[in-house]
Amino acid sequence: MIQVLVVDDSPVVREFLVHILGSDPHIEVIGTATNGEYAVEATQRLHPDVITMDIHMPGMDGIEATRRIMETCPTPIVVVSGSSDPREVATTFRAMEAGALAVLRRPAGMGHPDHEATALDLVQMVKAMSEVKVVRRWPPRSGNAAVAPAVEARMERSPARVRVIAIGASTGGPPVLQGMLAELPKDVPVPILIVQHMAAGFTLGFVQWLAQSSSLPVHLAMHGEHIRPGHVYVAPDEFHMRIERGDTAVLRKDEPEHGMRPSVSYLFRSLRETYGGDVVAGLLTGMGRDGADELRLLKDKGALTFVQDKDSCVVHGMPGEAIRLDAATLVLTPQKIAAMLAHLANNGK
Repeated sequence: MIQVLVVDDSPVVREFLVHILGSDPHIEVIGTATNGEYAVEATQRLHPDVITMDIHMPGMDGIEATRRIMETCPTPIVVVSGSSDPREVATTFRAMEAGALAVLRRPAGMGHPDHEATALDLVQMVKAMSEVKVVRRWPPRSGNAAVAPAVEARMERSPARVRVIAIGASTGGPPVLQGMLAELPKDVPVPILIVQHMAAGFTLGFVQWLAQSSSLPVHLAMHGEHIRPGHVYVAPDEFHMRIERGDTAVLRKDEPEHGMRPSVSYLFRSLRETYGGDVVAGLLTGMGRDGADELRLLKDKGALTFVQDKDSCVVHGMPGEAIRLDAATLVLTPQKIAAMLAHLANNGK
């Protein structure tokens, strides 16, 4: 049984979430909490496998509660949000800075046509997060990391002309991406493309959150737009992103790949077709294997490829699969990845 603590200040919402989770035979709700203080105390007392966390609560909010729980009794936390305002959603991502693993829209109410699907999303998310036994966090940045000589030596075999940087991420990815983008100079000479797996409805808020700490303009990719150097483009909800001739972003609703839309594999495959090996591409923390095969194909074309190292990953699924396939030129911490990308930018690669 997966033991869950439900945290929400609304009695109606608590009862609703308890009902949904308790309806699954593999989940047991072992407690509820009405604010952050009670959530911290209940976590230390009950040791749940997963916590569902509200953000806006009286007294201690969900962000501070997440921070304290991760400091004292690390537990997988899923933020369950009832807000659709992108500005409030951007605030929700502060809980991921504090250590939450994922954000999810609150399931639609009984009788709503989306109720069953969104309730299933919550159940599946809780089950997936219960498998994350060790919650790791990228520690706060302490200045720019240097590129190690061994890394520089391997970078010398990178493409003579880099035309694009592409990054795929899933569980645990948002704070890593935030930290990396914050370290990059504003004059990066190529576009940066990102596919981040997350629940529908949060990508615009994710983009706004990233933009708050980055000197680079961060955009939700738009169909038919010309991607520009020094700009960051994030694949939108429910659309695959590919880049075609003329540096043009194309969004399509083709079938999901590896259960994902947008898919990292879909983007990487298009980059190989459009740019050959003139690419720097990598995979960050995340479940599954999306992007791993295509990263190997990019490497075989001469691209510089990288993955996040196991010790800094929340989940080493995607990077681990890439390493198994010998798809990674470099295996690096997030700080070293940021330093590498900054080095490429500063040297005009």
